[in-house]
Amino acid sequence: MDLIIAWLVTAVSLFLIAQLRQFTGVEIEDFKKALISSAVFGLLNLLVRPILGLFIVPLSVVFSSFLLTLLVNMAIFGLAAWLVRGFYLRWGIWSALIGALALSFINSILYEVLGNLNLGV
Repeated sequence: MDLIIAWLVTAVSLFLIAQLRQFTGVEIEDFKKALISSAVFGLLNLLVRPILGLFIVPLSVVFSSFLLTLLVNMAIFGLAAWLVRGFYLRWGIWSALIGALALSFINSILYEVLGNLNLGV
């Protein structure tokens, strides 16, 4: 059940980010594409994040973990947009940066709301 909730929360977050496209540069054609993009995000986090993590561990001596986590999130955001037809980053790397930050922020808010509703999240 937690996996389905995470999938839906991320899809709603992506759809909201796309509704703010004039500020984020992120475009998603419709909610169905947001659901697909959310599933791709999950798979990329499962498969790609550990590999990228191996490459950035040496950099953690020089850079903060926040910055490195942000770079990984941007890469996954960009990969998802590249893989899903109907998910576009209008401003390229800037949209990936803004989108990754917005996704973290909106997901946090949605999980907080769900937690306050005692839905077991």
